[in-house]
Amino acid sequence: MICVLFAVLTALSNAAASVLQRRAASEAPPDGAFRLSLFAYLVRRRVWLAGIALVGAAALFQAAALGTGPVALVQPIFIIELPIALLIAGLLFRTSLPRRTWVAVAAVTAGLAVALAAAAPSGGVDRASNQLWVLALVATGGFEAVLLIAAMRTRGEPRAALLGLAAACGYALTAALMKQAMSALADGPGAFFSSWQLYATAAAGVGSLFLLQNALQAGTLVASQPMLTIGDALISSCFGVLLFAEDMRFGWWLVPEMLGLGAIAIGYIELARSPLALGQSPAAQEQPSGEASGQFEPSTRTA
Repeated sequence: MICVLFAVLTALSNAAASVLQRRAASEAPPDGAFRLSLFAYLVRRRVWLAGIALVGAAALFQAAALGTGPVALVQPIFIIELPIALLIAGLLFRTSLPRRTWVAVAAVTAGLAVALAAAAPSGGVDRASNQLWVLALVATGGFEAVLLIAAMRTRGEPRAALLGLAAACGYALTAALMKQAMSALADGPGAFFSSWQLYATAAAGVGSLFLLQNALQAGTLVASQPMLTIGDALISSCFGVLLFAEDMRFGWWLVPEMLGLGAIAIGYIELARSPLALGQSPAAQEQPSGEASGQFEPSTRTA
């Protein structure tokens, strides 16, 4: 399906963008969290601007994917973003990944393929009623409020994980809004530009980007990226089923679906232990304590 190709291109662009944005955001002053001064700092960094350019490319690929396929199929494919991000980080910092990391990448990829093949998301409508949108927006707003309140009360990796999940929820909502906005194109440019979902897509996307930058600043890539990608996939599937009446297989199909999710979970646990994901070169673990360098970390912090 053409939507799968566009979804993979989206994941590739987003993964590269995450590595570049993480590198820039991690070097931002800590007192810039939740302030516009964070963006003022980032826009002066060329590496961050390159990441933003990739975000723009990913948005175009995602629009094409959602315009040609169901949300519940397109969004879960983004689970492969973390493995791709680690592979890109390895190339960027000229370090090879351990065999265990490659096995983890394979487990995540195979698990995703099995889960999607078993669930077989399909069908659905292109447009949801305004009543359903009201319920979805209220529920999403409440969930986001809980996550943000919890994030404000913690620091470090827990904050990064919570903000990553909040960003995931925002991006899932953005995808659902984008799908309905794209459907308005069938009625002509006038209908497209008069659709409230088009402008809501932009607002939700900007808000999600702001949450993501704070998540990347708060902790390591591994703390925020799994919550971002897995959360996006699961929440998007809920939007697809509840808003657009998309079909997914259940019954005995839950067995391979659970096996696929289990492989993804195991793969992510191993990826979280990857030296590169932890900000080290694979050789750093063999050096005496105090000699390991953070030069390979995509998120090197300045003093």
